[in-house]
Amino acid sequence: MNKWMRRVAMNMTNLPMANPEIVTGVSMLLLFVFLYDRVGILKPGFGTLLIAHITFCLPYVVLSVLPKLRQMDPNLYEAAQDLGCAPGKAFFKVVLPEIMPGIVTGMMMSFTISIDDFVISYFTSGTTETLPIAIYSMTRKLVSPEINALSTLLFGTVLILLIVVNLRQIRDQKKLRARKGGGGR
Repeated sequence: MNKWMRRVAMNMTNLPMANPEIVTGVSMLLLFVFLYDRVGILKPGFGTLLIAHITFCLPYVVLSVLPKLRQMDPNLYEAAQDLGCAPGKAFFKVVLPEIMPGIVTGMMMSFTISIDDFVISYFTSGTTETLPIAIYSMTRKLVSPEINALSTLLFGTVLILLIVVNLRQIRDQKKLRARKGGGGR
């Protein structure tokens, strides 16, 4: 992309992060109601909830993957093709492993933000019930022990994932340093 188009694309991508959640939730609700009433598509439910979560999680993935793409040597993809890789195979064998840490980071951020979101989910879920909506509906009564256990499991899972990813990054950095240190001999 040229510089102007890249700037427009980045601004459009970052727009959901700049908007307050209530504005995004109400805007998406109005869009989905319009599409359902006027056009007859996108009945409020899981589909609208999924589109809403993709919309507000996408900037975090882009912000995680973009630096990895910028760090990557642009000649690697072309070199793989010169050595006989098909374009798809070159992508999966060369580009994807290079940007995988950014993808994993974006995935974990998106999961955390998505599982935590109440406002946008409340406006766009239709009949679908997410965990934050279920917890909110339980606050009128007493929060059940199952929700406490589920929250503990989610916290533990995210913590373990973070530890595993950090340990892998440390191991990969040590391997890289060892290769760089051993390569000069």
